Parts: sequence; structure tokens; C-alpha cells
Amino acid sequence: MLHKLFERERVREMAERTVGIASLEGWVERETLSGHKLSVRCFGARTLHIVAGNSPMVSASTIIRNAILRSDAIIKAPSNDPFTALALAETMCDFAPDHPITKHLTVAYWRGGDEKFEQQLYSPDNIEKIVAWGGFAALKHVTRYIQPGLEQISLDPKLSATIIGSEAFTNPESMRNAAQRLAVDIGALNQVACVNSRVSYVMSGTDEAGVERLKEFGQLVYDAMVKLPPQTSTTPKAYDQGLKEQVDALRLSDDWYTVIGGQQGEGAIIVSHLPEPVDFANMLNDRTGNLVPVDAIEGFTGAINSYTQTVGVYPESLKDQLIDILPLYGAQRIVSLGYATASLMVGPNEGIELIRRMGKWISNEVATPDRVAPPWSPEAFRT
Repeated sequence: MLHKLFERERVREMAERTVGIASLEGWVERETLSGHKLSVRCFGARTLHIVAGNSPMVSASTIIRNAILRSDAIIKAPSNDPFTALALAETMCDFAPDHPITKHLTVAYWRGGDEKFEQQLYSPDNIEKIVAWGGFAALKHVTRYIQPGLEQISLDPKLSATIIGSEAFTNPESMRNAAQRLAVDIGALNQVACVNSRVSYVMSGTDEAGVERLKEFGQLVYDAMVKLPPQTSTTPKAYDQGLKEQVDALRLSDDWYTVIGGQQGEGAIIVSHLPEPVDFANMLNDRTGNLVPVDAIEGFTGAINSYTQTVGVYPESLKDQLIDILPLYGAQRIVSLGYATASLMVGPNEGIELIRRMGKWISNEVATPDRVAPPWSPEAFRT
């Protein structure tokens, strides 16, 4: 998928929709009510990027964002993906070694926590902004270096969820459609991304009949997930052993849970019999999803919090009901079910407009005495 990110029209669309090409190419002038002429331009900044390694798209999008802003960039390659950013940078050197974008990009690796090195680098004399992706410990570590003149932009660890309305159970076709969509949101990218669904709240009903409907639905999700094309999802190369132990333990609690699949480490669907997710919901990974039965909207809104990034919703009519409610609980991105991993790259990221935050917005103010009362005159500050 990497080559699509670098297509000319996609990059121009990203630049226009996230910042505005006019603000990148020159000063955008407006006249204010006070009579000032205010011109604003977005400049790049000396930025250190501590990128995540759960997807190569992170390194690629970082390079593109810096190119749009014309920023100086240092990318700290992650230990779980040390090659993507380096390969892209080397390709830029082969293609256009003297281009300013190439010359102002550095890719490096050092062991996190190397204080002797980081104390020298993490200084306002060298960098102005740190864009940090990663887990709680990694982000907490970076904060020790923050000081006046050095801004941290944090992309915190997030989890994502799914909400499926009772319309999914209208007929067999709608059940299969919703199941196929959910299978993609769980299985695409092998569930390593923060956008992947972990827990799905399904309005199947919480009575015995509702749980039986959810079990049938869970089987459809599992069947669709293991049949996803290999470019979308594959059997995990190494299923997390701690997670497998938790999943296998639930097989002994069949009064409370139904576990579908998972014996071969291919992924599993866990159906809760009560309207509560599994205790280890934060561990769900490697194509392992949890379906939770609920009766109404009130059954899941409390489960959405500040750690929730993407919420996939089915059907669209239900999304229309929730779109102004879910953000109040913490949701940052609301998508059509099945499209959680189809990131647009032209909208906000985790509740912030990332490229705008990465830039430096500089103003030029022009005031003339005939339009603005000068501060040295008797009329100053009276109107």
C-alpha cells in the first residue's frame, strides 16, 4: 500500500485539506475588524519523530508530512521496524540526493533511554518539536526532556471498538454483511494497528435468545476472518502465548463465554454471554475479537473512553444517532463498519490536526495610523 501514499494527487490533497497549499506557499492575508492587515504562513520546524513500528505506513506518512511542511526531520527508527524509514530515505537519496527534502531528512536508531545521547539531542537548540508515537512508558520517558522551546506532540496508545445495531439481525443477508465487515476490522493488518477492532458491542439482546443470535453471528465473523485474502490478513506468525492462555482458560467457562476457533493460533472470536467484555480486553491481538451482547445504546456508551480511537458502526443510520454522542465519551474517529483500516490521511489524527500542529504558524501584522489608532495617540484603546 505504500506507493499509493506517494501518488502526486494524494499528497496534494493531503496538503490542501490538512493545512492549505496557499498557507504553505506564501502569506495568506486577511483584514480584521480592527483595521489591521493580518498575514499568516505555515513554516516547517526542526522536528524529531519517534515513530511506532506496528505498521510501515507510520514511517511513510511521517516522511510525507515533513515534505509537505518542508521541515527538518530526524526519524528515530523503532526496534520493531528498523528498515522502512531507512529504505525510503535511501530511495530518496538514489532518486534525488540534492533535493532539499532529501537533504533535510535523517533516519537514525539509538536505544531508547540512552540519556547521554538524548540529553544532547533533546534540546531547543537542536529541535523544536517531538512527535512521539508509542506506549505509555515510551511517551512518559520523552516528557522528562520537555522544556520551554521544545514541544511534545503525543500520539498515545489507543484501542478501538465496534458498535453493531439490531439491524444486523434483520435477515441472513444482513448478518453475513455485518459479519464480513467486522471480520475485516478485526483481521486486517493482523490486528496490530490501533484502528483494529478489539471489542464489539452488538445489539443482539442480552436474553438467552439474544446470546444464541450472537453465537451464530460470531461463527460467521470467524468464518469470514479466516478466509480474508492474504494481502489483508494472514494466520499470525507467532500467536501471543499469554493471550492464548487467557483464551484457552475461557473454554472452561462455557456458561459465561463461547470461544470460536483459536486452537491453531489462527485467531479466535470470543462471545461473552453477559454484557461485559473479557477481563483481558486490552490484550486482544493476533486476530482475536470479543463480541459483547447489549440491549440498547446505553449498554456501550460507558465503554467508550479517552483511550478509544476508532469506532466502527453498523448500520449508517445508527452512526447518525451516535456521531454527536460518542465524541463526548472520548471517541476520536467514527467510521463505517469494515473500513477502520482504510485510513484517509487527510483528516484529523487521534483528535488533533497533526500536520497543522507540526507546523509553525507565523503572523505578519500591518497597521497604519489612518486605519488603526496608534498606541501613542490620545485615541488609543478608546474604541
